[in-house]
Amino acid sequence: MMKDNFLQLEGQWIWVFGGAGYLGQAVVAQLTRAGAKILCVDLDNRAASVQLPDQPQAVVIAASLDVANVDEIPAFVKDHVARYGVPAGMVNLTYASTAKAMEDLSAEDFDKVNHGGLTAGFILAREVGNLMREKGKGSIVLFSSIYGMMSPKAEVYHAPMNKNPIEYGVGKAGIIHMTKYLAVHWAGSNVRCNCISPGPFPNPTVQAQHPEFIARLAGQSPMNRIGMAAEIAGPVAFLLSDAASYITGHNLVVDGAWGCW
Repeated sequence: MMKDNFLQLEGQWIWVFGGAGYLGQAVVAQLTRAGAKILCVDLDNRAASVQLPDQPQAVVIAASLDVANVDEIPAFVKDHVARYGVPAGMVNLTYASTAKAMEDLSAEDFDKVNHGGLTAGFILAREVGNLMREKGKGSIVLFSSIYGMMSPKAEVYHAPMNKNPIEYGVGKAGIIHMTKYLAVHWAGSNVRCNCISPGPFPNPTVQAQHPEFIARLAGQSPMNRIGMAAEIAGPVAFLLSDAASYITGHNLVVDGAWGCW
């Protein structure tokens, strides 16, 4: 039977990797409003700077990990499971990119980016997902992109902006397939795996420094605007919650209908 508060995450531990980023901070804030306890993980000590205004009761534990250092993932997971138990949910917003033009991209660049986005993402998801399987329940939310499904339009990216790089899109396409594979693999153990593909969600620095670029991005959306960080956070909370208990292997596109024309 579904609980009356099925949209809530009261008292549940959710691990958010990349939680100190633009979208990550919005996700952490939304999940704490839903009652979740958060392990916020990012590079160096960035997670310690995450601010949660007007939420004095929020439980947010900061931790540091570079997921690209895959040999460190098992020990990190083991240590934090010993402290807080197997999480009810995990969100991975981490990514890698070079921002280079395709003509300047080396084989080493390509491999490094997809190691950080695909290989490391797989190792992390498998490590946590296997523990969720033993527990008999869990929800994993990965992050792809609309550029995992389509190519960027050159006319949007006038100089000094570069097109979204090819290695980024290839990696994001791989995450969509990985989501489906993991969802099927763990389906019988009540462990769900979904991903979110954001459309145009440029960070505040890009918004402030490149208003003409933002206007071109907005013009690509039937809603005629870019997305706000909070508009990603709601879908994440939904996929983690019991409201999405029969949704797994799904790529939820959050793009203001960008991909509809």
